[in-house]
Amino acid sequence: MRAAYVFRVTVRLRAREDVTVTPATVEAVVEVDAAEPGEEGWLHFRDSLWHGEVNDQRYARDLAESWVAAPVERVTFSELRLDAAYRTALEDAIEAHPEAFGGDGAREVLHRHLGSSLRVVDEDG
Repeated sequence: MRAAYVFRVTVRLRAREDVTVTPATVEAVVEVDAAEPGEEGWLHFRDSLWHGEVNDQRYARDLAESWVAAPVERVTFSELRLDAAYRTALEDAIEAHPEAFGGDGAREVLHRHLGSSLRVVDEDG
């Protein structure tokens, strides 16, 4: 069972005063392992995303800076990449905790927070 949040992160490069860096920013793809459904941190999608977009850019930049140890200017969400087993476990965890989602079912919850940014891959991909 595997899943990862995939983000595009724009990082500002810092150089000494006597050094020029071009471009001053670079974009990197950052994959962050998703917590197992029901475990600490599993609600990251609910707390950070809305219709497949980052819902609080400042929070996302601060979080991304802890991932890449560099000043982050922008974060965009690309997808939640998961295997079928993780998707099933995630849907089951959502259904088991309806109070955390206003009583909505897994399908509505996933669409509301992830939009069409949910990609199920086989165990090899």
